[in-house]
Amino acid sequence: MNKLLIVWSSGELEVARKMVLLYGSVILPRGYWDEAHIMIWGPSAKLLAENEALCETVKKVQKSGVTFSCCIVCSDDYGVTEKLASLGIEMTHTGERLTDALQSDWKVITF
Repeated sequence: MNKLLIVWSSGELEVARKMVLLYGSVILPRGYWDEAHIMIWGPSAKLLAENEALCETVKKVQKSGVTFSCCIVCSDDYGVTEKLASLGIEMTHTGERLTDALQSDWKVITF
């Protein structure tokens, strides 16, 4: 099974729009991967919470089957935990998920 973990840490809007979420929106429908997860970590949490267009895009990506989680330490620091959780994003300690992915058969890319 081909599994991809995208670690999204960039706070740059164009990275979010033109890489993370654009690619994320097509990877399962086009059969590029069997399973995909986007991990929101650091400045990307603040960017997402403050941008309604990105929130709408995340909802569309979720409908394609891609799952999302967010570093709860980061989201708490930025004061955006409630907002991101309301999008159906799993709030968690991301270090454990990242470590598990790196030590297993997941492919990991970071933006």
